[in-house]
Amino acid sequence: MSLTYSAMLQLNAAAPHFKLRDVITDQVISPEHIKGEHGLLVMFVCNHCPYVKHVEDEIGKIAGEYLSRGIGMVAITSNDIVKYPDDGPEGMKDQARRASWNFPYLLDETQEVAKAYKAECTPDFFLFDKSLKCIYRGRMDGSSPGNGQPNDGADLRQALDRLIAGQPIPEDQKPSMGCNIKWRS
Repeated sequence: MSLTYSAMLQLNAAAPHFKLRDVITDQVISPEHIKGEHGLLVMFVCNHCPYVKHVEDEIGKIAGEYLSRGIGMVAITSNDIVKYPDDGPEGMKDQARRASWNFPYLLDETQEVAKAYKAECTPDFFLFDKSLKCIYRGRMDGSSPGNGQPNDGADLRQALDRLIAGQPIPEDQKPSMGCNIKWRS
């Protein structure tokens, strides 16, 4: 495990396009297909990372609250599944069940989507408005495994609430941190 911080995609950048298969439903998903009335949350995660395991239940709670409020959500794993087979489709399905994720979970086998989003770590969060322009990128909250801070999604929830209310989101955003994406050689 190598602690890595988010590269922080430029604010107002357009959501990079993708077409990836959902390992749960076997449907091909694109940002335009799943964005909600207010916007889209794209999360880069994986099954084996302790930082993701630390927040996966809170991600499920956030989905339970915000999907019905007009936010589309998708999780993507981009790790090399040859070297990290737990991050492959079966591990992804187990994680979605375990954490009560009711949104698409996509496998980025080529790793091109992670590169397009400038994702560097898991978890890494990107929030786009209804025009698919980046308005938030960074951490879910200040917690990490063992640091004792509340695992409540405060930073991400504030951005989601402001987006839904039509309020500006402060540009002073803290990067996410976690395990580095496991790039193929």
